[in-house]
Amino acid sequence: MDCTEIGNMIRHLRREKGLTQVALADKIGVSDKAVSKWERGKQDDRRNA
Repeated sequence: MDCTEIGNMIRHLRREKGLTQVALADKIGVSDKAVSKWERGKQDDRRNA
């Protein structure tokens, strides 16, 4: 499973639960920008550090 597929799954599940990106971010303790990046399939560069 690649980053795009994972992002699509996150988006689908978030919408299924009726959550905005901000609401999901608040629930899991990250920024809404992080959720947006995940949903777009963008990797977090920090994991390579």
